Amino acid sequence: MKAELVSRDQFLLAEGVRVEIMIWRVPRQLPGSQHPFKYRLALITHGICVLRYDNKAGKGDHKHIGEHEEPYEFADLDRLLLDFRADVEAWRAAQ
Repeated sequence: MKAELVSRDQFLLAEGVRVEIMIWRVPRQLPGSQHPFKYRLALITHGICVLRYDNKAGKGDHKHIGEHEEPYEFADLDRLLLDFRADVEAWRAAQ
């Protein structure tokens, strides 16, 4: 079994500000994660990634807010998307 694309989306929030969402179902859990998904959700402003949720193999589930990185507790895809959207809105409100 190969990785299966679950979601691939990209959209503009404002001039120069975009969201990219990539989610795959993988045949085996990535080291450090306890679920069958590989994901990258990013908020990019004028070419700079200011917010990213991902689970790079070996690092497990985590998020980057600017230069800061912290663990992320993955529950399911719905919660992942809700949490990401909440952080996107918090970032936008702070601008």
